[in-house]
Amino acid sequence: MAQNVFVFDHPLIQHKITLLRDKNTGTKEFRELVSEIAMLMAYEVTRDLPLKEIEVETPITTAHSKVLAGKNLAIVPILRAGLGMVDGMVKLLPNVKVGHIGLYRDPVTVEPHTYYCKLPEDINERDVIVLDPMLATGGSASAAIGYLKEKGIQNIKFMCLIASPEGIARLTKDHPDVHIYCASEDEGLNENSYIVPGLGDAGDRIFGTE
Repeated sequence: MAQNVFVFDHPLIQHKITLLRDKNTGTKEFRELVSEIAMLMAYEVTRDLPLKEIEVETPITTAHSKVLAGKNLAIVPILRAGLGMVDGMVKLLPNVKVGHIGLYRDPVTVEPHTYYCKLPEDINERDVIVLDPMLATGGSASAAIGYLKEKGIQNIKFMCLIASPEGIARLTKDHPDVHIYCASEDEGLNENSYIVPGLGDAGDRIFGTE
């Protein structure tokens, strides 16, 4: 496992991932689970946030205690499935700013292209967490991160629920400076580039489409 890849083994996360995989899990529950897992993962993804000490008055006495040092964060979901992870992140980080990036795959070259991007004006001053439930081939995630780097963004993390070894290898090769966080590294990809065992199409299951 590369040093910049983190696979979460927390029992709550693993339990909820199992429920996500179940083909009988309905849209409402699936959507809620994606949000909950994203929120649980956010604890570890933000572990390196800097702190500063301040003085506060408790009901008993004065205390020296720690608060976040004001480091600015932004989350950028990859449309459309990445939207399912936003609510969980925002619940934990209510002051985070949210950008969006949309990609489509060229039917001939199979290469991803950006069709939409809207980012906070001060995005270059922020650490960015890119969100997508699935890291399959790694093409879309790599393209999205490359596009953000072209915008001058330097501190980027990538967070997903399920990753394939192929996707991890691609992203690690293309962006060795980007830390990858996932709840499960699965077996691999099938002939249709779906993650095995995976959980199907995350976007379809989040939004109830086919």
